[in-house]
Amino acid sequence: MLFLKKKQIKMTVTEYLNKQEPERKKLMTAINKIILDTNKKVEPRIGNMMGKEMIMYEVEGAFVYALSSVKTHMSLHNMIIYGHAPVYTKYSKLLNKAKFQKGCINFKTAEQMPLDVVKDLMTDCAKAAPVYLEMYKARMAKKK
Repeated sequence: MLFLKKKQIKMTVTEYLNKQEPERKKLMTAINKIILDTNKKVEPRIGNMMGKEMIMYEVEGAFVYALSSVKTHMSLHNMIIYGHAPVYTKYSKLLNKAKFQKGCINFKTAEQMPLDVVKDLMTDCAKAAPVYLEMYKARMAKKK
């Protein structure tokens, strides 16, 4: 599980998106909207992970997704694909132009992340999220 310190960053999600290059801004804004539309429980904020500012999405205080832009690429960090093999297997084939890692999808262009497939991915992730949240809560209870 990934545990994050909640460093307070005073930038809004809109400000973060607006500072991206035009093509990245367009794609990241669309992906952000998909995330918010497919899981009404997510709460976005700008946070810091792996030394980079990014949009962090939490459900009930648990980190679920992040959307980032770094020098060479953009990333969709996704704890559901990390912990739910069927979703990972399905979408690593459907999004085969992007680079899949254990818990993130790295991409450079809209062609690598077709929005219709991203919407299906995030819909499936929202359906699988309760299982992830139960595992997260159980892990947190053990730490107490």
